Amino acid sequence: MAPRLQGELGDDHVLTLSVWGTGEVGRLRFAPAAGPYLIAPNRVTSPRGGLFVAQSAPVLVLRGVRPDDAWPSGAGGFIVEPRGDDFVVAMGDDELEAAAGLSLDVAAIVAEANAYVARCDLAPAADPLVRSLVMQGAHAAFSAARKDARGGFAGLAAGLIYSNPPRTYYRDGYWTLQFLMKRAPDIVAAQIELLARAVQDDGEAPSAVIVEGRSADDFERRRCEDAEMSAAHCRRGEFWSDHFDSPLMFVLAVAEHAAATSDDALAKQHWPQLVAVFDRYMALRGRAGLPVKPHNDRDWADNVYREGLVAYDIGLWVGALDALATLGARLDPPLGEAARAEAAAARIAADQALWRGDHYLDYLRPDGWAETHLALDALLLLRYDAVPEPRALAMLDEVRQRLESRRNGAQPYGDFGMLCCFPPFADRAALRAKSAFAYRYHNGGDWPWLDAVYAAERLRRGLPGWRYPLTRWWSYCLEQGWAGPVEHFSRPFGRGSLLQGWSSLPAAVALQYAERVAAGDPDDAG
Repeated sequence: MAPRLQGELGDDHVLTLSVWGTGEVGRLRFAPAAGPYLIAPNRVTSPRGGLFVAQSAPVLVLRGVRPDDAWPSGAGGFIVEPRGDDFVVAMGDDELEAAAGLSLDVAAIVAEANAYVARCDLAPAADPLVRSLVMQGAHAAFSAARKDARGGFAGLAAGLIYSNPPRTYYRDGYWTLQFLMKRAPDIVAAQIELLARAVQDDGEAPSAVIVEGRSADDFERRRCEDAEMSAAHCRRGEFWSDHFDSPLMFVLAVAEHAAATSDDALAKQHWPQLVAVFDRYMALRGRAGLPVKPHNDRDWADNVYREGLVAYDIGLWVGALDALATLGARLDPPLGEAARAEAAAARIAADQALWRGDHYLDYLRPDGWAETHLALDALLLLRYDAVPEPRALAMLDEVRQRLESRRNGAQPYGDFGMLCCFPPFADRAALRAKSAFAYRYHNGGDWPWLDAVYAAERLRRGLPGWRYPLTRWWSYCLEQGWAGPVEHFSRPFGRGSLLQGWSSLPAAVALQYAERVAAGDPDDAG
């Protein structure tokens, strides 16, 4: 995945290529070169040659192999040109963009590919597992930043499969920004500006913002013609309107950009929207004094109808309140003080409503029914310091015993990584699609971004046992032959999207705590 092109090379020796905003433009089949192979971000090499992807244009070089066949899709430009013993493959939104890519010679394409690998190799002294995790995580974050045909920023892609329509998510984007915040603050600012255009005057925001492109135009035509699509995607340029977590993540992204850059310009510009988000969630408070999520599937767990007090969303709410309090002290002292007071009250209310002896509930419905299983996303209460430290430690111990698959003998799939919840959801009527299956997707699958949240909570407290959640998902990916951070996986059901932007979070955590990671985990033996 590069700023314009993306592709997947499978073990059937077929290379499928797409352009951001356009969709699939063509496929190539070729006999494989003899191995062994060295796989790096946007580069695969072997003793006979390899595949090298440019950065400045949607073009790549195949070296040491000869395409047996090529199939243009008819959408966009797709040109295969021999250059001596090499083949240059250029693509674009149209033939003009593809032809422009041919202006790069083979040496320049190979040099850009090699320079990109070096850019991603941010932990060269780490052990091989961590080094490769960081390298591929860096790739997932850097390559998420897409460009349009004119070279302008076109959003952070969620992952390889999220290009039809081309869209950028609040939640996926927020976790991807953790890696980019100090390494590419210009991209962070551009992402915030893009997301800001879909934050409504009342503080509502969709799951994702659709960006320009041919496939976006196709989606808009279908949306206008289909009443069911129009109901789900209410406005032009929105993908799944009115998501409960998106506005809170927008607040957090703006505040964290201001802290990382020591620059309040974006926060000042978007302050009315941040205030609207504050007012919106204040109005959503119920009897417990906390925002009540409606009966819908509109937060990150979008296959589950969680309703009421949801620990994950309340963690984001407290984090957003602290962010508003900090920014407000400089930009709007009365609102800043109101947010500070509300954060204090929310911490007390969350502890009283959700604590159940050794862990915090997943969610508590307004009718009093509770999903009492242990959910990894409830650790957002810890991430944003929303709960007392003794209970945070007790929660981490429960996660260690019940959500690390290596320690949980009650789940049937052995040692593969983390369970995002256990036991599976009790309220099966709340589940749909992939999450309807136990141990799949939101119902017990492994999500690398959540693994990183857990690892970070152990690392920042100096607790042992961080390496397993930080790296086991990655070693499992490598065991399956998945050469890049995946969106999610489960042992009985396979994986989600390749090169998922928010699955760069383990790399961000490894670099944030580089000294502790280098020192090793006393609990590494398990």
